[in-house]
Amino acid sequence: MTNTFDKDRIHTVKKKHQNQKKYLTSFDSRAFPHVFTDVLIIGSGVAGLSAAIQAARSGSALVVTKDKLDENNTTYAQGGIAVAMADKDTIAKHTKDTLDAGQRLCNASVVKTIVSEGPSRVKDLIEWGAKFDREDDKLIFTKEGGHQFPRIIRAQGDSTGREVENTLIRAVRENRNIKIFEHTFAIDLITKEGVCHGIITWHAKRGYVLIWAKRTILAAGGCGQVYRETTNPDVATGDGVAMAYRAGAVLQDMEFVQFHPTTLYIAGAVRFLITETVRGEGGILRNSKGARFMPDYHPQAELAPRDVVSQSILKEMQKTGHTCVYLDVRHIPQERLYTRFPKIKEICASFGIDIAADLIPVRPSAHYMIGGVKVDRFCKTAVKQLYACGETACTGMHGANRLGSNSLLEGLVTGYTAGIDACKSIRRTKRDMAPYTVQETLGLSKISWLDLNDIRNSLKSLMWRDVGIERDEMRLLEAEEMIQMWCSYVLDKEFSHPAGWELQNMLLVSGLIVSAARKRKESRGVHHRTDYPQTDNTRWKKHIVSSH
Repeated sequence: MTNTFDKDRIHTVKKKHQNQKKYLTSFDSRAFPHVFTDVLIIGSGVAGLSAAIQAARSGSALVVTKDKLDENNTTYAQGGIAVAMADKDTIAKHTKDTLDAGQRLCNASVVKTIVSEGPSRVKDLIEWGAKFDREDDKLIFTKEGGHQFPRIIRAQGDSTGREVENTLIRAVRENRNIKIFEHTFAIDLITKEGVCHGIITWHAKRGYVLIWAKRTILAAGGCGQVYRETTNPDVATGDGVAMAYRAGAVLQDMEFVQFHPTTLYIAGAVRFLITETVRGEGGILRNSKGARFMPDYHPQAELAPRDVVSQSILKEMQKTGHTCVYLDVRHIPQERLYTRFPKIKEICASFGIDIAADLIPVRPSAHYMIGGVKVDRFCKTAVKQLYACGETACTGMHGANRLGSNSLLEGLVTGYTAGIDACKSIRRTKRDMAPYTVQETLGLSKISWLDLNDIRNSLKSLMWRDVGIERDEMRLLEAEEMIQMWCSYVLDKEFSHPAGWELQNMLLVSGLIVSAARKRKESRGVHHRTDYPQTDNTRWKKHIVSSH
């Protein structure tokens, strides 16, 4: 999983924010309780729990998560796991589809490694009790957009993520070497001279606690909550990426935010994901006039790559002046439909929609952060003793556009890789932890009034309007100026609660997305600029990396 690029394939952005502070809160390590562990894992999704299981093989592991253990993007993942295990499928075919979707920005070595390791990691899940859908005792494989072959395995029809999460949770809870801290907010990494030694955390009852670790693994998920329309749960505020950036890590590909084409659109309701597998099973997209439109945009129609489908839906909404399009599955036999998508049936029914008889209103929503903390083939970051995996990391797997159902696959493999390497690294050094005194005193902001909810909602609306599926220089400049204004009176203020820390992280991550999006003056994958509509392989077949 090498992630080393030639210099001509990297464009570096030295981002100058209003505030470059290292920590979000004042603290004195001598005044707070201390906890020690060999390996610390921040995040409890597929990548974090996979890392914990491997890390616990030869030492103690501690999982820290800011909500309950199963509240994360993994739990809400519907579609499945893309894995080359079907009789006629091959690693080469899966690799090719991934590279094609990534539009010349994938790291081919990384893709081949992750795809090759996928079957072994899925077999681990099955050995631990995961029950994927079968027919005649054989795994059922289905097809999604961008895949030339049915290779998506699923569980309970449309609840694959929950089955994966529950399986990993059982394995973690049964392991006596793993401890779990739920409802614990990871505020910042503790670093000294470019080396990570742990984190400072906050808990509603315990207050501030410093956790010292020989190795730290960031698996804190994505940042979909910076957008008004998103499939991500409330916890996905980009905390891992933000704290890594403050600690000196390098970020890559932050302009590439993937929008899922089909989320249930009911005004005022949460944007519930309608898995791509529905289209894989024969679902048809229709505009407000009832006309099927995807064949006009791509030869694969509804099974085109996600960036194409999202952009096509947006164009149809603009043409018709309608707030959504419609997913038509009425032609699929009712019994098959209800069996295949029980969760979607249940959610839609709660809004009075019978998926076997009615059209399903859908529109795109922010879904997945392709970019993140730049890592090497062992998931190591630029900060020593710090790893990153899953959606928090940028491994080079996805390039400019993630192939559907490759995210759970990447989480399984990179979590495994990070956990294994952390163990090996500790065994090689054989050094005990050496805690040191840490003091941070932040200057108090002169602004005493702040409506955090209003700023948060305004930021989310701004990002959706100006940094969404379509972008241009004028809108990106407006977003940059607004975010800088908010930063000027939010980032220098000291908070003592998660709402304030989350908002600061969201502002930082949003600013980094906008900076990278302004810099990439072309359209590629999920990054679509109306003022630069063409893909420019001469100047922009390269990665944008961001650092202090």
